[in-house]
Amino acid sequence: MAGSVATAGLALAAVGLVGRTLVQKLPQFAPIISARINSVNFENLAPSKYYRGGFDSCMSKREAAQILGISPLSTQKRIRDAHKKIMIANHPDKGGSPYLAMKINEAKDLLEKTVGK
Repeated sequence: MAGSVATAGLALAAVGLVGRTLVQKLPQFAPIISARINSVNFENLAPSKYYRGGFDSCMSKREAAQILGISPLSTQKRIRDAHKKIMIANHPDKGGSPYLAMKINEAKDLLEKTVGK
């Protein structure tokens, strides 16, 4: 019991000494640390659930599946369910974009044509 208390005390003392040394040296390294932090592009570090990029000129099966958020090999029912869900959120009558609604419908049509092929 006494040995573990002594070990804990020595560990705390070591942490305190290291901390004091870092605080004393901080003014020397502050410009370097500041420059490193400012040079980091945090946008690239954050994972995004959204696809970065625009639409292709001719929609592919892969892009259509990405738009609907499903697998390119999905069933007819899964395609229709995904289309319905995303159209409810993006319908032009509810304030959504007509362009996005057109792309969503195009994606559904393309995937429905290729189901089972």
